[in-house]
Amino acid sequence: MSALLLGAMTDSALRPLPDRATALLVELHAPPRLAAHLRAVHDVACQLVDWVRQHYPALPVDREAVLFGAAIHDIGKTKHLEELSGPGSLHEQAGYELLLAHGVQESLARFARTHASWNEADIGINDLLVSLADKIWKAKRVQDLEQLVVDRLATDQEPWEVFMALDDELTRIAAGADERLAFQSSYPI
Repeated sequence: MSALLLGAMTDSALRPLPDRATALLVELHAPPRLAAHLRAVHDVACQLVDWVRQHYPALPVDREAVLFGAAIHDIGKTKHLEELSGPGSLHEQAGYELLLAHGVQESLARFARTHASWNEADIGINDLLVSLADKIWKAKRVQDLEQLVVDRLATDQEPWEVFMALDDELTRIAAGADERLAFQSSYPI
């Protein structure tokens, strides 16, 4: 493993990636910037899941699945390096297939495919939380995605109350975006 990849996976106060995600990144010789990005999104996913579990404990959220999903959602960019610095969606299906080929079960590999497809019919709360983490890590707000999350959370509260609570949490998380962006930018593609 290169010193830069090691640094992207260990430097900063961001939470470490799950061991299986780290092993995959090493095995695939992931670019350091991708590892840094995945750590930033994973760290935000940890914050989101913990908040949801605290405020909506009856909602069936699979913490480990969401955290793994956040840690590998862009792994297809190891095959589509051009999408590390530019737009594109080829990495989504490629990541899904890559994870399956490396023995990751479909229920976890799916996050590589679903993280940018939150309007599909089979998208659950776990997928939505990975998608939301992938946006809010850099303080990007996506109204339709946030509304889908509100709709899933609003089981015994008024939707406007849930919206206000989620908005406060996303604003709090977004406040750390500059540090996360600087961390990611400090590693080469």
